[in-house]
Amino acid sequence: MAYDINLFLLLLVSAIICLLIFYLFKRSPNEDIYEKEDNFSVYYLVEGIKETFNQILNSSITQYKLDKAEALKEEKRKDNLRQALRNCNYGDTSAKDYIKEYIKDLLQLKFNIDENTINLVIPFNNPYSLTIQDKFEILLYYYKKDHGTNALQELIRAYDMDFRDKELDAGDSPRGYEIREDQIEEAYRREISYLNYNDKLEVVSQRIYQLYKGHGVIDELRDMNIDGISAGVSGLTNVLYQFSQDFYTKEYKDTSLSYNSIWIFYQGKTIQLSFLGFGSQKELERVCKNIYRYDYPGQLSSAKGYIANEMKDGSRVIVVRPPFAESWAFFVRKFQSVREYDIYDILPDKGNKLVIELMRWLIKGCKVIAITGEQGSGKSTLLKYLISFIDPTYTLRVQELIFELNLRKLYPKRNILSFRETQTVSGQEALDIQKKTDGVVTVLGEVASAPVARWLVQLSQVASKFTIFTHHAKSTDSLVTYLRNALLQEGGFNNEKVAQEQVVEAVNFDIHFVKNVEGHRFIERITEIVPLEEEKATDDIVSNMGLYFKQNTRRHVYKAVDILRFEEGEYKLKVPISKRSRDDMAYNLTKEEQEDFMNFINRFPKVGEG
Repeated sequence: MAYDINLFLLLLVSAIICLLIFYLFKRSPNEDIYEKEDNFSVYYLVEGIKETFNQILNSSITQYKLDKAEALKEEKRKDNLRQALRNCNYGDTSAKDYIKEYIKDLLQLKFNIDENTINLVIPFNNPYSLTIQDKFEILLYYYKKDHGTNALQELIRAYDMDFRDKELDAGDSPRGYEIREDQIEEAYRREISYLNYNDKLEVVSQRIYQLYKGHGVIDELRDMNIDGISAGVSGLTNVLYQFSQDFYTKEYKDTSLSYNSIWIFYQGKTIQLSFLGFGSQKELERVCKNIYRYDYPGQLSSAKGYIANEMKDGSRVIVVRPPFAESWAFFVRKFQSVREYDIYDILPDKGNKLVIELMRWLIKGCKVIAITGEQGSGKSTLLKYLISFIDPTYTLRVQELIFELNLRKLYPKRNILSFRETQTVSGQEALDIQKKTDGVVTVLGEVASAPVARWLVQLSQVASKFTIFTHHAKSTDSLVTYLRNALLQEGGFNNEKVAQEQVVEAVNFDIHFVKNVEGHRFIERITEIVPLEEEKATDDIVSNMGLYFKQNTRRHVYKAVDILRFEEGEYKLKVPISKRSRDDMAYNLTKEEQEDFMNFINRFPKVGEG
């Protein structure tokens, strides 16, 4: 009896254990779907694509038993793929498109992406499940189909995203320009009603590309026709975030971390994309480490802390990192071809024909011109336009920190050669070589340091017919003072007056650009730097002594005269160009041009008028 009970209990326990095992390891009805979703997740596909490319590049052609012609063809295909993978994130859009096409093929042939499974990667069929990043990238693709690289600016225009919301801007804490999540939501709701399979495949391939080889969430933005893009320049660093968590939780609870900080520079306005971010510090650092690598400029290390370089499309990129900067950050500045615009779009205000004609005569008259103004005001764009006024027989030599003007791309039939300082060739060496290259006109991309300022004065005096350069000075006086101090620091001068005289003789005109708070850009003034004439001495020795004292103690040896100003929304001629400058300019003009030039001069108000 006891044996039967023990047997019964043993069987009962065994049955219970079997039931437990059954329920524990039983496959739920949705398990296959869950596994499928894992296999179709974006990060699974990114890793799979990465591994597949490695397999393709590392495979041996001999294993395929191809004939010689086919083997050579396959080897060339691998070389093309290897080169495209190397160049695609340098700003080479053709290499990027090549890799994306490859990814699209792999997704369909190897990873079973089709019309049914593509919604498992990104839930296109359920707008409520889409993230704000999903919706933005779909919107950008949708606009790109019709507008190409103008997609972003067309989207911004369509929904007035570059205007400050007066209601949000009210109060004690006014906000800057910002594109918000609710604006993207509204645009998506209005614009996107249907996406076909090919549309979805394009969006998915772009997402995988930007996480694998591209520049993350800003990959497509970088290619757009905007003035620039930066990241890592606002929000809390990890250290500050931890500090705020401990002490100021309420104050910082809505503040994003620096790796979710993305800003664009658009038509003179700096606009935050508050809805978009890299999602992690690791992703921001990955982009920072890759975005500057075109043409191997060196390694970004903690010892140096920054690198300035250009990308293949001519964009300027600067990357910084701790401890030099408080956080990882990058700045991409784009310099669009001026042929994409009309000069009247750059200078749209009343009287623009007047200011353009004045600048044309200054260039034709071979005057040394400074184009001044804050960053993003339009200096480089105007400089590119002014090149078109230079006599086509003149040769141009360009000195830049980074090749960003790309004048040969704009004027391929002109005799133009650009130089830059490198790790092994100093700026002074580059200038010395430049002097021996038969240059008639010198263009300095930016005078931003004392040595470059000294070069400018050298060039203006001995090396070329005339010079054009840009500078960040706020006034003509500050421009002259900066150049004077550069000569004192770098040029061996020890007398302020003599150094200033050198500057005044070297630089003739200052074209000053301004960008107002609304992003409107205009030329505020064109100023002539007029050397003061030496007073005539008298026979009276006392007068001569007084004159000597006056000339050697006065602060300025020039006067700054505004010959044109922007007033009440209109460009107006103010004071005629000095006789000295008119005579110099006429010397460089043909007889026909001299007559036209004097007709233009006669349009200035007479001295004493107004």
